[in-house]
Amino acid sequence: MINFQLFKNTKNCRNTNDFRTLAKAKLPSAIFHYIDGAADDEVTYRRNTEAYEKCDLIPNVLAGVEEIDTSVEVMGMKIDIPMFCSPTALQRLFHYDGERAVAKAAEKYGTLFGISSLGTVSLQEIGKTISTPKMFQFYCHKDKGVNDAMIEMCKQANFDAIALTVDTITGGNRERDLWTGFTTPPKLTPKSLISFVLHPNWSLNYLLREKFSLPQLEQHVNRGTNIAVSVGDYLSSMLDQSMDWKDAEEINRKWGKKFCLKGVMSVDDAKRAVDIGADAIMVSNHGGRQLDGCISPFEQLAEIVDAVGDRIDVICDGGIRRGTHVLKALSVGAKACSGGRWYLYALAAGGQLGVEKAISNMKNEIERDMKLMGVTKLSQLSRKNIKFR
Repeated sequence: MINFQLFKNTKNCRNTNDFRTLAKAKLPSAIFHYIDGAADDEVTYRRNTEAYEKCDLIPNVLAGVEEIDTSVEVMGMKIDIPMFCSPTALQRLFHYDGERAVAKAAEKYGTLFGISSLGTVSLQEIGKTISTPKMFQFYCHKDKGVNDAMIEMCKQANFDAIALTVDTITGGNRERDLWTGFTTPPKLTPKSLISFVLHPNWSLNYLLREKFSLPQLEQHVNRGTNIAVSVGDYLSSMLDQSMDWKDAEEINRKWGKKFCLKGVMSVDDAKRAVDIGADAIMVSNHGGRQLDGCISPFEQLAEIVDAVGDRIDVICDGGIRRGTHVLKALSVGAKACSGGRWYLYALAAGGQLGVEKAISNMKNEIERDMKLMGVTKLSQLSRKNIKFR
C-alpha cells in the first residue's frame, strides 16, 4: 500500500515512480493519463524501460573516483549531465508554468531543454530568458507557411537546434485519451467535470491564470488552440503525411544550424540521416505513443551506433527512469540520453522545483553510479563494462 502522505511535496520524491504518484494525485484524470498513456496495449511503452533490465553493468574498482566529470558534448553543445529534457507538448496543462519551469530547471543544471511545436510558451520568451542550450521539436505541417514561420521563430529566438519529428506521420491509437476524452484545449464534459471538481487547485490555476494557448501555431491554425481536438487527431489531420527525405533535407537547408531527426529506429534510416547532413538522430519510438509492438530504443541502439555512430551523434530517447539506464546507453555508444515522462511527472507534481528535484535525482544517481562503476569520465564507458542476458 502506497502512503500518499509521503508525497505531499516533491522533496520526498526519490525517483520517477514517486513523481508519478504525486502527479496522479494532483492532476485531473484525463490530463494525467495523457502523460502516462501510450498506444494500443502499451506493450512498447513498458518494453522501453524493461529493455534496460536485460543488460547488466560490470563495475571496476580501485579506480580513484573522488573527482568525476558528468559532462558530454552533443551536436557541438556541452551539457553538464548526459540526460536532457526531450521536447514534449502542452506543458502548461500539467502545471501553469509549463515550459518556463522546465527551461529554468534545465538551465540550473546545465542541460539541454526541448520545446515542442505544440508548446505552450513562445519561443521568443524562452529565447530571451533562458541561456541553456535549446532545441525546437519541429512538426512538419501541411501548410508550408506554418513550417517556414516556425523556422523563422527559431532563428529569431536564437535556438541552437531543430529536431524534426519523423515518427508522427499519423497519430497513434492512444486509447487512454479516447477513454478519458482528452483534448487540447480541455473540453468540459459531464465525465471530465467530476475530475476537474475533485482537483480544484489545477482547475483554478487553469481558469484564472494565463489563458492556455499554442503560441507557435495560434496565428496559423485553430485546431488545438481555439478548437478542441485530441492530439492523435491533430497529428493525423494537420501534419504532412507526404513528408519524405527530400522534405527533411529542405528543412535542414532552410534552418542552417544543428539539425536532428527525432524518431529514427532503423539502421537504414540512420544512414539516410547521415546522407542528408543531419548532426544527430534521436533513437526513439515516441515513448510508445505511436506504433505499439515497436522495438525499444535501447534494444536497437547498438546496431545503429555500429552503423553510423562515428559519423553522427546518436541520442537514446525513451524509457529511462534511472541513472544506471543512462550509463548502459552510453556504454553501448550513445552520445547522450533524453526522455519526457521522467520530468513531466515532476512538472505536474511541483512545477519548477519538481523538475529541479527530478534532474537533481538523476544527476546524483549518475554521479554515484559512475563512482561505483569505477569511471571518472563518461568517455571511459564502453561495451566492456556491460553484458546482455
